[in-house]
Amino acid sequence: MPSQEELFEAVDALLEGEPALPPPAERARLREAAGVSQAKLAQALKSTPQTVKNWENGRSEPRPPRLQAYLRLLEGWAERYPASAAAPAPAAVPEAFTGPVEQHAEPATAAAPGPVVKAPVVKAPVVTAGPSATSRRPARKAAAQPAVDPRFPHGPLAVLDGDGTAYGVDGIVLDCPAATVPELVEWTLKESGLGAAQLNRNGKDSDPLVVLTAAAAVRLGLPEHLEGHEQRRSLRLEDDHPVVKQLVKAKWKLTQRGFGPWPRVYRPAAAGQRQCVQLAVLSWDALDARSWPGVTGMEPAEIARVLGTYASRVLTPRGSTATSGLELMTALRPPTRAVKSDQGVWESGYNPGSLGTEPMDPAPPEAPAEHPVAQGWTGGFLDEEAFQWVRDVDLLSDEECLRPYAVGLDINTAFLAASARLVVGLSGPDHFHTPKFNKKIPGSWLVDLSGFELDPRLPSPFTPSGQRPTGPAWYQTHTLAYAQELGYEVRPVEAYLRRETGAYLDPWHDRLKTAYLDTLADLGVTAELDDRQFLAAMEQHKRVDPGLAAVLSAIKATVKGGVGKLRERPQGRHYRDGERWPALERPTWRPDIRAAVISKARVNMHRKMANVAKATGQYPLGVLSDCVVYASYGPSPLDFLPYTTSGKPLPGSFRLGPTPGAAKVEGVQEMAWAVDLMEKGLNPARHIKGGDAVLDEGE
Repeated sequence: MPSQEELFEAVDALLEGEPALPPPAERARLREAAGVSQAKLAQALKSTPQTVKNWENGRSEPRPPRLQAYLRLLEGWAERYPASAAAPAPAAVPEAFTGPVEQHAEPATAAAPGPVVKAPVVKAPVVTAGPSATSRRPARKAAAQPAVDPRFPHGPLAVLDGDGTAYGVDGIVLDCPAATVPELVEWTLKESGLGAAQLNRNGKDSDPLVVLTAAAAVRLGLPEHLEGHEQRRSLRLEDDHPVVKQLVKAKWKLTQRGFGPWPRVYRPAAAGQRQCVQLAVLSWDALDARSWPGVTGMEPAEIARVLGTYASRVLTPRGSTATSGLELMTALRPPTRAVKSDQGVWESGYNPGSLGTEPMDPAPPEAPAEHPVAQGWTGGFLDEEAFQWVRDVDLLSDEECLRPYAVGLDINTAFLAASARLVVGLSGPDHFHTPKFNKKIPGSWLVDLSGFELDPRLPSPFTPSGQRPTGPAWYQTHTLAYAQELGYEVRPVEAYLRRETGAYLDPWHDRLKTAYLDTLADLGVTAELDDRQFLAAMEQHKRVDPGLAAVLSAIKATVKGGVGKLRERPQGRHYRDGERWPALERPTWRPDIRAAVISKARVNMHRKMANVAKATGQYPLGVLSDCVVYASYGPSPLDFLPYTTSGKPLPGSFRLGPTPGAAKVEGVQEMAWAVDLMEKGLNPARHIKGGDAVLDEGE
């Protein structure tokens, strides 16, 4: 039986009834009497000016928890400004206010209802009328949050679920009434408040991103899954699919990628304003699990948090992490800027330090063999790739074999570290014969390094295989500069060099480095930790917050993928050597820049290994790109890395820590396991993270 108290509470609830709002016209009168704009009210209630406008013209009603907060505010205003009293003139918008400019009310038929909040139940902020409404003091914001761009009050992106709920960043939840993809695009551009400001004053704003769950895709008329394609990149709707026809009928366009996992829907810019929406279909594998581990299976609100964090620290995703890495380069170094002509007219001109707007063919030795400029070329090709080397098992000492452990060290974002202060060519290549080597000039040089003697327990720094060169070959500037550093006299026979140079990747490096360190710090790994604390923090950082761990993984994939995209190869079984492929039409298709990054990273790795060998007599068992394996007396790198008498890492050797270029543990196995792999010619650096050796991975 219910208690008397429970019955009385139920009866009282019936007596009180539902919270009753005043009529729409009265809501507007009270707000204007208080001197508060629609935009400021929307900001206080974490909504949008359009939604407030809808409340005041009767097109929609607020929902909890904003309903209770809005009612409380109106009741307070009603006491201060009764209907019989003369309404004071609206107060001016405070100078310190940076929110959206209020828009005048429109007839009910002018537009569809704006985004309606369906936020989680939290206590909504209450606006207090009076002097604070016109205060010049800016509202207090969380220290770690970036300033909200008034043009994009709801952040860069939203995740749309099947019931029409759009989950944005910072807990924002909107109602999306769209039932078709064209309606979704219109809502996104006109009602959602999504988007992000440009990263460079000469650049462009980021297009809003709407991520579709499987249920949302079905609701919009899309198939839940796309099947029947051999390659993931081939996934796309056929041109006669109803959704594609809907877009064409509504005069929207798709990029050459078509309607795939990352479709971009646009119309030509009007009056200088872009009209473009980026979509991502989760059930079509838009978020590759290797780059975004576990994200597709998260709840929509958590997906929005993960992608929103990446968007604020890197950029709004525009495709795979590789695509985003390449797009970030252009966003930070826009190809054009506004310049004033001799006639005093502003026009688009080249932005110094960028790669410009026109694609640039590489020199023949810098191109892949299928490139048009390489057809008929017989002079050899540049082979600047990451290490894939394993030491000859016969060169293992008995003492090394008796050590109990093999410990793998991984270099944090090695390619990112290599891109710091990296001078690359900005102009096309010029051909030279018997030039004098200059380590400050980026380019490709034909040199014979076969006479250089190195300890066979170390890989040769001049080849990806680690084997000694057998004759003249093409090398990037950094490789030859290292040969010169080691005492070799470099005498080029031929070269392709670039006269215009610059540190094109510097802003890219700086932004990604900050994103990487900030995300690691959020996971409890900071530069203030000593080596033991760092190793302990790295053991558990992925468990601290799986969402942020996925962001960290995506940042690392953005670095590697972005560098890889600089030399994107042709795709599809119908391609024939000598034909141009779409990637060649990008100014950012620059295999020479990719070669420079990889060359510097490989040289950096070899320099550290050589310094460890010189100081301790320890040599690597194997190297794979940014991972190196050593024999160790203990299961920690502290058991074999060299330190000075003061306890500091030996200068020039491997250093533990979170910064790009420093090292962390990749994996630990028994030494007998590593020796067994080496006897089979397999590389322990490839398998030390997982432990099991796979024989068909290209060893």
